Amino acid sequence: MFRHLPILLLLTGCASSRLQPGDPAAPSRVTPREALEIAQIYCEHPWRPRARNILHGTDPDGIRVDTPDAGYRPPSGLNGWWVPRAVNEGIPYKWGGFDTPKSFNAAIRAGRAAGDVSTPAKRRADNAAVSAHAAGVDCSGFVSRCLKLPEVYDSARLPSICDPLPNASHLRPGDLLNNPRHHVMLFAGWADRDRAMIYYYETGSVPDWKPALKMSPLNELLKLGFKPLRYRGMARAPGPAGKEILTRAARATAIEIEHPVVGAP
Repeated sequence: MFRHLPILLLLTGCASSRLQPGDPAAPSRVTPREALEIAQIYCEHPWRPRARNILHGTDPDGIRVDTPDAGYRPPSGLNGWWVPRAVNEGIPYKWGGFDTPKSFNAAIRAGRAAGDVSTPAKRRADNAAVSAHAAGVDCSGFVSRCLKLPEVYDSARLPSICDPLPNASHLRPGDLLNNPRHHVMLFAGWADRDRAMIYYYETGSVPDWKPALKMSPLNELLKLGFKPLRYRGMARAPGPAGKEILTRAARATAIEIEHPVVGAP
């Protein structure tokens, strides 16, 4: 389902052959390396849309859809980005979306809307505002794919398959920072020795409506209500954690967000 990328994780002291598998009762099994590789694939996925993949209006079912194309300029300031007839990188945000790269490509070829942004109206309507005529992933769909889950576990449901960590200092790559009914992100590593800054993957927040590797002050995220979780199906080293870091190439792509927000404004 996913193509191999040159940007990989270096997990020293945590080699795959030494990992203990995750809980067999969990909905899926995944390693930290796999989770972050999948996240990077969603960030880099190339695709070429057409003008017919743009929609700002109601779909055939009467659901409002706004694609995050470059012509989308809402008052919130979280503008669209993708350009028709050009090769774009990154699978766009779609409210309620759970696409794979393969299913996303098929949907774009079929003329479906490329993404559907989150709005206050959609958040109030919840599942009733999910369009079957748009393609992409939202924050929980993205994280669920990274964890190789067979279905979407939204931010309210994820705690049911995860264990809370004693505190954020216990975070390891592949863990989650979750704010139930608001937003979820995938922890990717520590950005400094003091563990004040973190790397994380998310979609549906500043600066663009697409998945990206970002870097923010941990305390700023904790102030917003994010709680650290560990997925029960995540493989782990049997002893004390070794040094787990992103490659230099991956770190170079990180977008620094000094003042993060809880998902879309």
